[in-house]
Amino acid sequence: MSSNLVVVIYEMHTRPARRAHPIELVTMTEPATSFYDAVGGEETFSTFVHRFYQQVREDDLIGPMYPHDDWEGAEQRLKWFLAQYWGGPQTFSENRGHPRLRMRHHHFSIGQAERDRWLELMSNAINTISEDQLDDAHRAALWNHMERVADMLINKDQ
Repeated sequence: MSSNLVVVIYEMHTRPARRAHPIELVTMTEPATSFYDAVGGEETFSTFVHRFYQQVREDDLIGPMYPHDDWEGAEQRLKWFLAQYWGGPQTFSENRGHPRLRMRHHHFSIGQAERDRWLELMSNAINTISEDQLDDAHRAALWNHMERVADMLINKDQ
């Protein structure tokens, strides 16, 4: 059974006192595709997160921040978080609750150098995903998110 989604497009006015009026009804029979699904879902996220952690294990600056007795768990949690953020399964919240990224990372000393290294390794990992799987628009959106998160987690002055 397919369900239809009806989208109402409103005429916008520059004067706030005027009320918006519907000008077009569009019926969509196909469900909207999430970012997660559009870029290949589980396979894509698993691939670049794994490639990120391969580098982190060997990194002298940010590697020591990660749990050496739980590399697979750390990798899984990042994959869950990113998948959930981009419209995939809600596994992170089901297993870990609210992401609370700043709280979960507050005990690490994260400055500009750590931020830059994290982004460098993440960029290397994302760049291993083909353009067929991750087109320019999706790649740019993903990268923008990574930069915002990295900036948000800085908690020390240089």
